[in-house]
Amino acid sequence: MRDLSRRDKLEYNKLQKRLRRHAGNAIVDYSMIEQGDKVMVCVSGGKDSYAMLDILISLQRSAPVDFELVAVNLDQKQPGFPEEVLPAYLSRLNIPFYVLEKDTYSIVKEVVPEGKTTCGLCSRLRRGNLYGFAEQIGATRIALGHHRDDIVETLFLNMFFAGKLKAMPPKLLSDDKKNVVIRPLAYCRESDLSRLAQYKEFPIIPCNLCGSQENLQRKQVKKMLAGWEREYPGRTETIFRSLCNVSPSQLGDRHLFDFDNLRVERDDRLHIPVVSAVTVP
Repeated sequence: MRDLSRRDKLEYNKLQKRLRRHAGNAIVDYSMIEQGDKVMVCVSGGKDSYAMLDILISLQRSAPVDFELVAVNLDQKQPGFPEEVLPAYLSRLNIPFYVLEKDTYSIVKEVVPEGKTTCGLCSRLRRGNLYGFAEQIGATRIALGHHRDDIVETLFLNMFFAGKLKAMPPKLLSDDKKNVVIRPLAYCRESDLSRLAQYKEFPIIPCNLCGSQENLQRKQVKKMLAGWEREYPGRTETIFRSLCNVSPSQLGDRHLFDFDNLRVERDDRLHIPVVSAVTVP
């Protein structure tokens, strides 16, 4: 971490406390981590996963429950990937870590036509490998670095392009019911995580497979939300709060709310006769 001026130190301390508070509240609100849990922290080399690991290590020292942290990186064999960066960084943290080598890059490039978005297949392959590895090492939780802005962006992506009202839950049971996924940064703003990465000087590794695609739908949604935030500060937070405050009867999902059996409830004893109107000449 670089040397900081007195003013920067004050800002850094405030930032750290805010991120710890948000992460801690999310963990408590959704019972993300319990006594004896073994948390597999997925570290990609991006700012968000670095920040998540840093915050979890900090929270582990003062948490009211004992839990174990294990850092895992999936090396997808992207050309030019600096294989030495993450092991060098993780070895300084005094926690167990693994680098899982799986050539998903070649699969993605072979299957996805040139010019098409690779993120969907890439994320599915990455998720499958990480889920399987979590079982191998006996992890009871899989921590992913998605933050509040990711969750809101996913909401609009599903609305605009899939016709679904869904986002990313802070806590999720995998489809095969063998893994519990948690997102400790669910309450954290991306801007705060970016500032922490600058202060901490995390060794960021860019994603050459996905990051080079400038026309991704997610980037379009991110740009839209940034415009809203400039015009109406706090709008992203309000949208996120709406995801945690759902009124099923005010939506239209017939599986989520029983519209078929809606019936009026009246007490005939309180029935008031209707008085005929009298026309005054």
